Amino acid sequence: MNGTAIESENPDQTIHVNVMPIDFPDETKKELVSAIKRYFLNERDEEIGDLAAAFFLDFVLETIGPSIYNQAIRDAQGRLQVIVADLDLNLCKPEAI
Repeated sequence: MNGTAIESENPDQTIHVNVMPIDFPDETKKELVSAIKRYFLNERDEEIGDLAAAFFLDFVLETIGPSIYNQAIRDAQGRLQVIVADLDLNLCKPEAI
């Protein structure tokens, strides 16, 4: 079965989910790593290196990234449903009977 195994509360059960990797262009990754380093320095008074920040970014993307992505998809779907529902009002012309 394809997917990533996730631990279940039941030790006899393994859950497999399809995880779509979240990937960014190299320049965006560099900017995100810099932002993480700034956060740790400004908020936690800790100086971390590029490697630690990159690992933290990977952790965040793997653990909460899918939830953020799925919510963004749900938000977009809701907005599109409103737009599609309004198509009749915006595109159709009154018919003479």
